[in-house]
Amino acid sequence: MPTPPAELRETGAPAPVPGEPVPGEPVPGEPAPRGEALRDRLLARQARRESSARTYARTLPVVPVRAEGAVVTGADGRSYLDCLSGAGTLALGHNHPRVVAALREVIDSGAPLHTLDMITPEKDAFTGELLGRLPGTLRDDARLHFCGPAGTDAVEAALKLAQDATGRRGVVAFTGAYHGMTLGASAVSGPRRMRDTPGADAVPVTRLPYPYDYRCPFGVGSRQSARLSAALLESLITDPGSGVAPPAAVILEVVQGEGGVVEGPDAWLREVRRITAEHGIVLIVDEVQTGVGRTGRFWACERAGVTPDVLVASKAVGGGLPLALIAYRPALDTWRPGRHTGTFRGNTLAMAAGRVTLRTVAEEQLALRAEALGERIRAGLRRIGAGRPSFGDVRGRGLMIGVELVDPDGPPDRLGTPPGDPALAAALRAACLEEGLMLELGGRDDTVLRLLPPLVLTDDQADSVLERVEAALRRTDTAGGTAA
Repeated sequence: MPTPPAELRETGAPAPVPGEPVPGEPVPGEPAPRGEALRDRLLARQARRESSARTYARTLPVVPVRAEGAVVTGADGRSYLDCLSGAGTLALGHNHPRVVAALREVIDSGAPLHTLDMITPEKDAFTGELLGRLPGTLRDDARLHFCGPAGTDAVEAALKLAQDATGRRGVVAFTGAYHGMTLGASAVSGPRRMRDTPGADAVPVTRLPYPYDYRCPFGVGSRQSARLSAALLESLITDPGSGVAPPAAVILEVVQGEGGVVEGPDAWLREVRRITAEHGIVLIVDEVQTGVGRTGRFWACERAGVTPDVLVASKAVGGGLPLALIAYRPALDTWRPGRHTGTFRGNTLAMAAGRVTLRTVAEEQLALRAEALGERIRAGLRRIGAGRPSFGDVRGRGLMIGVELVDPDGPPDRLGTPPGDPALAAALRAACLEEGLMLELGGRDDTVLRLLPPLVLTDDQADSVLERVEAALRRTDTAGGTAA
């Protein structure tokens, strides 16, 4: 194979030299690597084989070989507290005994593992469990549609359903949103890298400011942000001169995850629900990351007492296995057969793991546990940040936690809020990994430290998370004082 030109190769990955060993590949006659050597070999091989679009593998150079609960053990023998949880997928943590038992039972039974959209006893049990856990008037009465295995597929389905049911095409979305990487989902997301995806402009999107307390998008302070956001939505819909055609849907996250753990106030959510209901607009609530107990309620929209027309679910709903679906009001079920399908929507193992996860979260009241433990961790982070101007804001709901890191010496906005500090955030993430803590960044310019631990995190582990963050801050102080 010809060597690619230098500008197409990954930085730091030199082209193979003919006749010399390829980095990461086994050398004949040498013993199989172990420990750090195995880790380094696998990472090198991944860098050579996989796309340059990979993300977590770059910032978290760990090779997991074992995992249980909130603890991951790498090939090098080091153990890490996992506060990423598969980007919120692992509500019960790694290899929960009830999930593992359910998977083994299905495999041992000889049940088909792939069934397209045909019904199986496992699927019937899952849908019954899910319907009984849905919020408000969706409970027991919703229609379910299984999509491809990722949340972005479910977002696409929700948008298409709203357009089909209303006969309209436009969608209202919000700044800071993250709904997925396919074209429709990219179009309604906020980051420029997603909106600039070729073809994403095929969906007519009107974008409104999401109420962001720490950085008011209207420049008037957080108390007014939610009221103005809802008022602007209503004005655009009702003003015949607004230039905005009546939309098919409004799509939102109750708590923006990738957007930096930004909460939508309950009163704002209720206003959006009122406006959409009064004007026949489909309200889509994306609960891909917030659902199944993560925010202190089984579904994040429940705290505000709001029931969407379409609820989008993935991640934790499959118990750690690929599964995505939408639940929606029966009146919206206008689709013809085959209007939206996916080959892998009949994942029997995911149905079994999902049913057990839904039931365990409910029976063990893990949402309430997440609410209490999340507040405990946030209080600890505020204590750690006391006297550190770089800790701009500690926020979140349940075990969806964010710390916005800022440059206190940078030019403030009109309300006096300093700019984010992406260099500090990246340094602190790396230092946390050195301390055995896996987490990631989010928000504008990746300036928000994000923690998404499993709902089964113990009190001792929560204390250890705080200890490791504090130790990581000391590392960054020693390295250059950037965290002061």
